[in-house]
Amino acid sequence: MKVSLARALLRLFAVQGSYNYERLLGVGVGVAEEPLLRDLADGKYRPAVARGAHFFNAHPYLIGLAVGAAARAEHDGASPDQVERLREALCGPLGSVGDRLVWAGWLPFLSALTLAAVALGGGWIAVVSFLIVYNIGHVALRWWALKAGWTHGARVSVALHHPVLLKATATLGPAMALAVGFALPITAQYLAAPFGSWTRLALALAAVVAFLMLRVFGDRLNGLRFALGLSALALIAGWIWP
Repeated sequence: MKVSLARALLRLFAVQGSYNYERLLGVGVGVAEEPLLRDLADGKYRPAVARGAHFFNAHPYLIGLAVGAAARAEHDGASPDQVERLREALCGPLGSVGDRLVWAGWLPFLSALTLAAVALGGGWIAVVSFLIVYNIGHVALRWWALKAGWTHGARVSVALHHPVLLKATATLGPAMALAVGFALPITAQYLAAPFGSWTRLALALAAVVAFLMLRVFGDRLNGLRFALGLSALALIAGWIWP
């Protein structure tokens, strides 16, 4: 079974490669789940693989919980309806926990520390350290999710209440806010160093205007549109004012 779990883990890294608007990540989930279903009898294998490729969506780093749990439920003789209900019940929690843990915690936390380290002279060492630490964390999370799903099967909710997972989710949010607050002024000073005082003032005013416009016109304006408009004004100014 360790070999099958290793194969499933490797396939989980490509789970987003089959994203489509009909099944979202479902096809990738089915492909990742297939190595865990090979021990099923011939009459159960094909239907189980087909069920694994049905519609599914969750955070890619925690999707292994669903892969392992659904495969274990198939081995335990759960009915097709039970497997489908299990998959449906996991979409929301895995997406919510994953977003708070990774996208709003681990990734911005390490990114902020890396930016501060670069601004303080860390250079490429800081960037390489970020890549190593971040990927160790995300690979470990994928492996834990897959093993926990396979271990608990239909009772996979036990894994979602694991003390370490709950503690990490609660801790990374404040840690991220602290790291970003620490990194912003240091990084801004580092990036503004090559510019003169008037240019720095103009950049600060542009940031204030951007914040106010996004607050007032948030339903019609976003960061990308504002940046494109500001870039167009800069090009025109550079052309008119040699």
